[in-house]
Amino acid sequence: MIQVRNLTKKYGDFFALNDVSFDIERGKIYGFLGPNGAGKSTTMNIITGCLSATSGSVTVDGKDIFDKPLEAKRKIGYLPELPPLYTEMTPAEYLAFIAQAKGVSYEDAPRKIREVMEQTGISHVADKLMRNLSKGYRQRVGIAQALLGDPEVILLDEPTVGLDPKQILEIRELIRELGKTKTVILSSHILAEIRATCDHILILSHGRLVANDSIEALEQSAMADSSLTLALKGTSGDASAILEPIEGILGIQASCDETEDGICRFVLDIDPKHDPRDAIFYALAEHKMPIVEMGIHHATLEDIFLALTSDEMPSEEEIEVAESETEEYIPVFSAQQDEQTEEKEEADQ
Repeated sequence: MIQVRNLTKKYGDFFALNDVSFDIERGKIYGFLGPNGAGKSTTMNIITGCLSATSGSVTVDGKDIFDKPLEAKRKIGYLPELPPLYTEMTPAEYLAFIAQAKGVSYEDAPRKIREVMEQTGISHVADKLMRNLSKGYRQRVGIAQALLGDPEVILLDEPTVGLDPKQILEIRELIRELGKTKTVILSSHILAEIRATCDHILILSHGRLVANDSIEALEQSAMADSSLTLALKGTSGDASAILEPIEGILGIQASCDETEDGICRFVLDIDPKHDPRDAIFYALAEHKMPIVEMGIHHATLEDIFLALTSDEMPSEEEIEVAESETEEYIPVFSAQQDEQTEEKEEADQ
């Protein structure tokens, strides 16, 4: 559905994106994950045609976002991190304006507005001023405007920022519902959010793509870094001698806790293909060494994320200075505005 190839965005000497390539398939929910300043919003702004790229290409259903912006943008609905709302309007008035800006026909607009309001659960607040709505409902209005025009791809940039826990759960459920009929790209720096809603994860760090895989595959790779914590009554030397021959134990780190009389604690590196817990239990029981605690720890997606993004990110001040040195930002054009621009260029020629 979307192909991103060798995408690079520079602000002076600073790389906001550095040679990023990936594919977005139809019918999946994708998660962009990364620390603040990693390049998530920049990527989404370029995909939607709101920001120019230094180099590289983006095609949406075969249409280049830079060469054929009108055709490409018609495939996309976008909710920026700050929803573009007019708070003196009601949701119904605002969506009518957005429908006109997107080129929805006058005859179809009322029906399509009703549909997106029902889909996002804002029908009962349709006639209230948006300045009086909660942030959660404003986010829903923002998602509703992204859905107008029936785009095939929905991009949501930090859709739950600033929401309370109840609102976050509601927006997550809405995103999962959208994923049943749309291709959804969700940007966040919160791993739990991505984990709860997405099928596929892309992790950005320092403007580079450092992970691109399904959640299942990433979890499977995390299984390779498994350890077992063990606390027992006995001496460290004797316990180590008993544990070393057991199949599945790759390494032993021991530390006796002097505050607990006779308790030794171990961290065992284990082979994920061989669970040694039964063998450990029987071996220690044979030598009358009672087990106090035992549990396996698998490296989690959080561990993978931290390992891939642990390097120091550029400060917000550095990013702001770099951005202020350029004037490459392209305003969001509606399909109707793009059409008028193309007609004017043809007339000038």
